Amino acid sequence: MKILLSLLLMFPLLAGIGSGVKIASTFTAVKPPVITVTLTTYTVDPSQTDNTPLITASGFKLDSLNPRKHRVIAISRDLKARFKFGTRVRITNAGRFNGVYVVRDLMNKRFKHKIDILINPEDKHTKLTDVVINKM
Repeated sequence: MKILLSLLLMFPLLAGIGSGVKIASTFTAVKPPVITVTLTTYTVDPSQTDNTPLITASGFKLDSLNPRKHRVIAISRDLKARFKFGTRVRITNAGRFNGVYVVRDLMNKRFKHKIDILINPEDKHTKLTDVVINKM
């Protein structure tokens, strides 16, 4: 490979430079795979979490008065290899929940292909299907 590169640098005509030959170089961006999940919501209520509702599985401490401001999501364990704690993700096809969130929590092992968005206790709970999640 080094020899070929050296030859092309020493002899530009071999590379088509100056000879009227155009060399096309195209680069195709690789798009990450689309992951479609079910979206649900949860609050810091101990009935929906473990016995430390203000501390996520990653150790992140939540604001007790406004936990939604952190834009935290919990992911099902089958997604854990793809989205590590601290990963910023973009959620689309989720209406008012569209936007950027940070993975900071894990869901119970019984759930698959699912994400949970942390909301405030007074907010209305939601369940949506065919929501798209992508790494930022």
